[in-house]
This record gives sequence, structure tokens and C-alpha cells, in this order.
Amino acid sequence: MRRKPNIAVLGASGHTGRFVVDTLRREGAVAIAATRSGRFAPIAGEEEPCHILDFTLPETLDEVLRGADAVINCAGPFFDTAMPAAEAALRAAIPYLDVSAEQATTRRLFDMLDEPGRAAGVTMLPAMAFFGALADLLASTLVDEGEHAETIDIAVGLDSWHPTAGTRLTGDKNIYPRMIVRDGALVPVPDPAPGGEWDFPPPLGVQPVTCVALSEIILISRHISAGSVTSFMNLKPLDDLHEVTTPPPRPVDARGRSAQHFIMDVRATIAGQVRRARASGTDVYAASAPLIVRACLDLLMREAPPSGVRAPGEVFDAQSFLSRLTPDIVLGG
Repeated sequence: MRRKPNIAVLGASGHTGRFVVDTLRREGAVAIAATRSGRFAPIAGEEEPCHILDFTLPETLDEVLRGADAVINCAGPFFDTAMPAAEAALRAAIPYLDVSAEQATTRRLFDMLDEPGRAAGVTMLPAMAFFGALADLLASTLVDEGEHAETIDIAVGLDSWHPTAGTRLTGDKNIYPRMIVRDGALVPVPDPAPGGEWDFPPPLGVQPVTCVALSEIILISRHISAGSVTSFMNLKPLDDLHEVTTPPPRPVDARGRSAQHFIMDVRATIAGQVRRARASGTDVYAASAPLIVRACLDLLMREAPPSGVRAPGEVFDAQSFLSRLTPDIVLGG
């Protein structure tokens, strides 16, 4: 694409949406901001005009996407917004990407829009974010095409978690059973949930963990053969999340990122041998922006990207894709 791509960003005024707009503009793209309130202020700059969204009115979505080359949906909870936004992308015949961590939303897009997307030649990448895509891409570096993993275990280590209002609202609305993979199939997380200890790289070290199953389980299950897939998180950030007085993220640098440090550690056991891949960085919300922006721009550079609802490990060469995210996300942890 020789001209600057026009990317519609739904929920641009939200915490993650502002990071996405900032990243698009730093990459030389045109970000078309759209919000429910009709108000948008970038991370650095004055308030500027934007489109008004109403996810119950398809015509408002069609207006936002008119002239757009792709749409990035950052407007949660995605239980309410993903289907209307993805259907609008289908009508506009442009790629759809979102940052949902919600398993139920991601499954619904696969189940309901994969065939329409393939028929229309439209690529859809749900959960193209820290929760979802990053684990899928790391796992894809470990398991080659045609291989079968006995187990894939994913551990997220956070030194803290200051949740946004959107994260809290999503948690309140998420009444759906969480799923993991056992014997090659998606099954509900058992009670009690799997847990134990995980030896993270420094500075976290050995931490107690419990199963926290998010959208990465759905993505991995779509294209990697595995007997079991389980995702864990250390307990400290979950305590922060459950404490109602924990404040939202506070920016500590010029790009608006918080001081939160993350490590994602993925282990795959194949023919009895353990393979391991790690990534680390600052601020899980901010880290979603380079992931989804890079994916969006890469799709637009292709003459014929694969259509339908896809996992990122199906669409991109995982090692090459991840290597281009430095310094925002550092491989090796």
C-alpha cells in the first residue's frame, strides 16, 4: 500500500485505544478515532474531533468504516461490541482485529463469522493483543507444523495489576465458563482449578500460580495439535484485581505507560522434550498496541492474506513477527 493506510479505531478514547492510536500514528498510518462519547484526546496532544459510535446502530459503524482500510476494535466489553463491529467490517470488506481477552467472544467469532469471512475474502483476527495473541505466537514458535505437543503451559507473571474501568466491567459481565484443553478438546476449567508454583525468570522468581484461562486458549486450540493447553497467572496481580480500591494504571513515561512489568513464559512438551519461549516488557495494556498495529499493517501489505477468522500463528511467521516488536516486547524474558 503506497499511500498512508486509514485505520478505524473503535473505542479510541479507552486506555488501550489511546495506545493503539499513538502507535498507528508513530508508524505513519492515519488513525480514524471513534468513541461512544464523541470525545477523544490522544496521549500527547489536544482533544480532537472523532466519530460517535453506537454499536446498536449498524449505520453508525458503517459511517466510521467508510474509507477505512481496516478496523481495530478496542471498545470493550467485547461481549457487546465484537459481533457488530466484525459484521460491519464484513460489509465494508476490510480486515477486522480486536484486543479481546474474552474466550466466549473469540469463540463466537470463530463459530459464526469464519465461513462468511472466507466467502467475502476478509481476514479477522480476534484477541490480537497481550492476552490472546502473544501466547499464541510464542507457542507457534515452539510447535512446528505437523507436530503434536503433549502439553502447552502458559504462565503470565505480573509484578502488579492496576486494572482499567473496562477491565473491571468486563470481569463483572463475564459469566461464561472458562475453558482449557484436555485430550485435545476444549473443556471447562475444573474445580479446583489447576495451580502450583512457576519458576519465572528474575526478578519474579518462583511464584504461586493458578489457572486463568483467557482468549489464548481458544486461539491455540484452533491450529496447534496439543493434548492439553493450560494458562496460569501468579497470585499477586489477581489480588490487585480483586481489591476494589486498587487504582487504575498511572503513566510514568512520555508514552503513557505504567511501571507494570510482565513476563510471559510458554512451555511445550513434544516427544518428551520441553521447549520454552519467553517475552517480557512494560504494561500489558500498552504492549497490546504494537501487537495489533503490526498485525494490521502487515495484513494490508499482503496482496491476498488468508481469509476468515484466524489465529495469529496461522497468519504470520511467529518468530519473525515477534522479533519486530522490540523494544516494546523483548523475546527471551
